[in-house]
Order: sequence, then C-alpha cells, then structure tokens
Amino acid sequence: MHTRAICIAALGLLAATGGAAAQEPELMPLRGRAGIALTYAQPVGEFADFVDRGFGLSGHFLLALDGSGALGLRADGGFLIYGDETKRVCFSTTVGCRVEVDVNTTNNIAFLNIGPQLSLPYGPIQPYVNASIGFAYFGTQSSVEGVNQSDDIASTTNFDDATFAWQAGGGLRIPVSSGRTPVAIDLGARYNTNGRVEYLREGDITDNPDGSITINTQRSEANLVTYSLGMTIGLRW
Repeated sequence: MHTRAICIAALGLLAATGGAAAQEPELMPLRGRAGIALTYAQPVGEFADFVDRGFGLSGHFLLALDGSGALGLRADGGFLIYGDETKRVCFSTTVGCRVEVDVNTTNNIAFLNIGPQLSLPYGPIQPYVNASIGFAYFGTQSSVEGVNQSDDIASTTNFDDATFAWQAGGGLRIPVSSGRTPVAIDLGARYNTNGRVEYLREGDITDNPDGSITINTQRSEANLVTYSLGMTIGLRW
C-alpha cells in the first residue's frame, strides 16, 4: 500500500514538473543588439594641432546576419563636443546691463556610419572588430540663455561643414546578465578618418565693436581616435 502511494505521488510530481516545463516559453534567438556609451575623442595628426580633446555620447544598433550572431551589420551614430565657451553680455543696447544673458558657443561633431562587424558571440569576454563608412558633420552653434535659467532664448549656427568619413576598430563585450534580455558592458576603440574639413575652434569667433562678428575658420584633416564605455542589450523578435 505504501509502495503504491509512493509511486502515485512520484508520477504526480513528474507530471507537474513536465507541465511546468511545457509552460516555460522557449527563448527566441538573439537577432541584434543595441547600445549606448560615453565617448572620449583624441584628435590625431593635423587635427591634434588645433584641438585637444572631445567628449560626447554614441550609440549603435547591430543586426545579426547569421544564426550565431558572429556576423552582423552595425550602424553607429554619435555626438561630440570638442570646444565650449561662455560669454556674459548685456541683454541689449535698449535694456542695457540691468538684464544680463549668457552667450554659449559649442563646437560639435555629429557622425553616422554603417558597416559589417565580426565577433565572438560566446564566452565571458566577447571580442569584435568592425569597419564602416558614412559621414561626419562639423558645426559651431551659439545660443543665448538667461543667467538664472537653462532654456535657450535664441540660437544660431555660426558655421558648419560635412565630409565623407570611415572608421575601423573593435572592442570587448563582457556579459553581466543573460536570459530574455541579456546585458553586457561594452568597451570599444575606433579610428575615425574624416579627411579634410573646415571647422571652428574655441576663440575663432571675434565680436566686433559694431556688433558684427569675424569668423576665422580652420581647414585640415580632422581624424580622431575614439574610446567608448557603455552598455548593450540583446534583442529578440
């Protein structure tokens, strides 16, 4: 009697376990990755004679082209600030200096690239290499904001230029979690070739006594090495 009861209980447990396993949804394969990173830019070559460094944000989307995710198509985009200056002035000749405003001028680079990536998609450290082509936009903008507020009153683009660009580099993914939405730390370094482009640096805009401005542009190769630290998440669909 006891043996029969034990057998019935065991069969019931196995049935319950099998039912729970059947209800557990099977994970879809990873179809891509998306990431965002803090980026530091180090000018090289001619560009290093005019600019010290840059900081910004970058992001990427990776579409897997095979079942394992070793081969993918990667799109990178980002925004860098390589110069920033603020000048406090009177609001206008009519109001005078009873109301002051800050004139902020930033020198920026925006970029967008797309190309193949080859990676090792398994293990505690997952190296990858990639190369891509695209464009880079160099622009200098000035904006006016109140001394005690952060909203812009007005803004204008002082100068801009765009150029064909390509980049090559690689990095390491270090998984920190798995499951339905895997997360990994992403460390990367890339060489960015922007060719010859015209741009402004800090101090290249001079305010004249009559209210006009004089712009002193620079023209050189504007190549960079960028280093990034960020996070990626795996995508399933």
